[in-house]
Amino acid sequence: METLPDGTETKLGIWYSNTKARRDKLTEEQLVALRKLGVE
Repeated sequence: METLPDGTETKLGIWYSNTKARRDKLTEEQLVALRKLGVE
């Protein structure tokens, strides 16, 4: 569980898994943003 600066709690492993599974639905802009974060 990770707490974000705004106090929101998130499970990064689940977020990462969902992002990878839904990658084909992302816009090019979103894909570029993920690459900048080091998420391939």
